[in-house]
Formats: sequence, structure tokens, C-alpha cells
Amino acid sequence: MRKKLKPIFVFAFFFVFVGLILITRGIAQEARKESTNSSNTISSSVATPSTTTESGPYHITNALEMKPIIDVSGWQLPSEIDYDTLSQHISGVIVRVQSGSHTTKDNSASDANGLDKSYKTHIKEFQARNVPVAVYAYVTGNSIKSMEKEATSFYKASSKYKPTFYWLDVEEKTMEDMNAGVEAFRAKLSALGAKNIGIYIGTYFMEEHSISTEKFDAVWIPTYGSDSGYYDAAPKTDLDYDLHQYTSQGRLNGFKHALDLNIVTTLKDPNEVYQRLFTVPEK
Repeated sequence: MRKKLKPIFVFAFFFVFVGLILITRGIAQEARKESTNSSNTISSSVATPSTTTESGPYHITNALEMKPIIDVSGWQLPSEIDYDTLSQHISGVIVRVQSGSHTTKDNSASDANGLDKSYKTHIKEFQARNVPVAVYAYVTGNSIKSMEKEATSFYKASSKYKPTFYWLDVEEKTMEDMNAGVEAFRAKLSALGAKNIGIYIGTYFMEEHSISTEKFDAVWIPTYGSDSGYYDAAPKTDLDYDLHQYTSQGRLNGFKHALDLNIVTTLKDPNEVYQRLFTVPEK
């Protein structure tokens, strides 16, 4: 016959057993929490490497894995940008300095002289965070003389910031011989002292108006695919291009609206192209 246990011992054993279970569960949860925090820290540091090193822009080993290059203007208001955060998610920026001589009155993004209202702030804020900065002008001259005037204004406003590249954004037919006009702009910019001059142009527009890219140091083309905000289509062209604007609907931390996103060509050594486009040229 078994000896009958007293109730007090049964209750004591039950409470000790339950207590051990709760303590063990608490220790396991705390361990999982610390492991998650550690993983998040590692993931964050990998996703947002430093944009630059002491010797210059970071090294690109695979164009499709690089942080995007953005282009911005006065339409992207500085007051809406968290420059600290955004700078950690990009590998370079191309800032609009001039909106063209067609601008005849003050608007939200440009002044009456055609200069972008936010270019100074954009350039200074990104450069202060060691983000490589190039600049661009939206080309609208309607004669050789006005093209040269735009080039002069563009260089005067930009050169003091030592941009890595000067880009001509050619999207509109503003004179009969657009090739001659674009060349006049490029030649004037070069004569003023600009090094590294590129052209942004759609391949269809280039062919339609017989615009040559041969004298430019680099070519930047827009082809969006589905324009989903992600890279989903390589350009279908035989043009020797260096930079590809792949979406106008990109989203990055640090700015709540859509952005143009770009990557260097996948058809050349990505690091060579990147360093050429985003390293300040020597005097």
C-alpha cells in the first residue's frame, strides 16, 4: 500500500515545477531577442555601406547590386528630404542647376533666370555627407547664341562646387538643327573650362533629330521597362552608353516621394565607369 502524500507537498511541488517552466521560457525569449537585434544590426550595416572612402567613391563590383544614383531638382524640396538618411542609400547624385532659358517667370522650382531654386542646397547637403555630386542643365536654347548663353550660365553657377560631371539634358526640340545647338552648348561649356561633359538623351529622340553623341565624354539614357520602381529591363540599344535611368518611380528611405533611379551600364566594367563619372577630375 502506497503512503498517502499530504496536499501541501503536492501544491509546493506544482508551484516549483511551473516556476521552473516560466523561468526557462523567459531565458529563451531573451536569447531570441538578443539574436534578432544582432541580426538586424548586421543587416543594416550591410545594406547601407559608407558612400565614400578616404580615397574617393566606393568600389562597384556589380552594377545590379550597387546603391542607386539619383537625380534631383527643385521639384524635390530640400525641406522634404532627410539628407542624412537618403545619403546612406545612394552612390551618387546628379543635381539640376539650370532649367533652361525657356523659363521666363518664377515658378516653384526655378527662378526667372532659369536657375534651379534648390541646387545650392542640394549640392551642399550631399557634398557635406561625402556623396559624389554631378550636375545637369535642361537644354532649351532656340539658337546657337542662346545655347552658348545657357552653357555660360550653367558653368558659372556650377563650377565653384567642382562637380564630377556636367550633363546636358536634351529632351525637347527647341531649334531646327538640334545637333548644331547641342554641339554649341557642349563646345562652349568645354571652352569655359568644364571637364567631363555628358549628354542625357532618349535614343528615339536622338535618332529623330540626328543628334550626335560622339564628342561627349559619357552618355546617359532613360529606358524604364515597366517603370515599377525597380530595375526590370536592360536598354534595347546599340548605343554606347554609360548611365541608365531605369525608373521614375523609385522609393528610398529619406524622401517620401518618387525619385528617378539610375545605375551604371552593365555592359562595361562597372567600377571603371562609376569612378569616371563620380570622381572629381584633376585640374
